[in-house]
Amino acid sequence: MEVSDQDLVERAQSGDRDAFRQLVERYQKKVFSICYGMVRHEDDAMDLVQETFVKVYRNLERFEGSSSFYTWLYRIAKNVTIDHIRRAKRTKTVDYDDAIGRDDDVEGDDMLLPSRLGINPARALGRRELLEKMNDAMRTLSEAHREILVLREIQGLAYQEIADQLEISIGTVMSRLHHARKNMQNALAEYVGEDLRAFR
Repeated sequence: MEVSDQDLVERAQSGDRDAFRQLVERYQKKVFSICYGMVRHEDDAMDLVQETFVKVYRNLERFEGSSSFYTWLYRIAKNVTIDHIRRAKRTKTVDYDDAIGRDDDVEGDDMLLPSRLGINPARALGRRELLEKMNDAMRTLSEAHREILVLREIQGLAYQEIADQLEISIGTVMSRLHHARKNMQNALAEYVGEDLRAFR
């Protein structure tokens, strides 16, 4: 039987490093997909995962269990990533990695392809070029729209789960997701044209 998050958190709060390691192993892929979905840069996302768990470890005593551990962890990951994006904008030194379109198995890499977008990659531009265009398109979205797409299309959360995570209504989730998809569609339209008809 799997040990609950709460049990692991309580053990970690008492100084059990193995319990904290288990929490990291349980959630590192989800945290990576959150960070990668927002920054679209693999190396940066990996750094942000590490920064997130360092922050979690340092603040673990403050976790009181009023929300789930994952909800608390998600908020930290989100804030760490947003801070990174804002720093990058201020310094204007962001260098996006051309290797994102490699055939590596990046967690969540294909979650927007092809079923969500309705794209036939071979007929459109091919996997590498299409992923590069998608990365570019994701970077044009607002933080709120990028976040909602990550939660729905990459994390695969239900509307109610997204609403709980972001502390907004389901109506707001649906509206924000609609606009995010529409903006993504517009950003990609010149590259894949009619292949985006299903992305609504």
